[in-house]
Amino acid sequence: MARFLGPYEPQLYALMRIVVGFLFLWHGTQKLFGIPGEPPAGAPAFVIWIAGPLELVGGILVLLGLFTRWTAFVLSGLMAAAYWMAHGPRALLPIVNGGELAALYCFVFLFIAARGAGPWSLDGLRD
Repeated sequence: MARFLGPYEPQLYALMRIVVGFLFLWHGTQKLFGIPGEPPAGAPAFVIWIAGPLELVGGILVLLGLFTRWTAFVLSGLMAAAYWMAHGPRALLPIVNGGELAALYCFVFLFIAARGAGPWSLDGLRD
């Protein structure tokens, strides 16, 4: 297949980082403020008060590309813990236990931690 998107790889990576951060921050606003929708029913207090701020602040930092590597690394661990605490006990496979989103976020954040912020980032301005 032709590599017609190859020349745009840095920009497409930055776009992915921005979108992932944007989508992730809403998990935090939902837990902390009930926006959009209600907080998850029956979620333990530590999920609301630990995961919520990490999701909100971490999502914003990834979106902006600020302290990206460390933030994404922490968020990857958060999503791994979320998977094994909330989904893993139900069944092993994510398709069965409803943990696909947590697993996907875990590995996307791990990739972002390894790759860094890329272009269109505040980290890029700091370097």
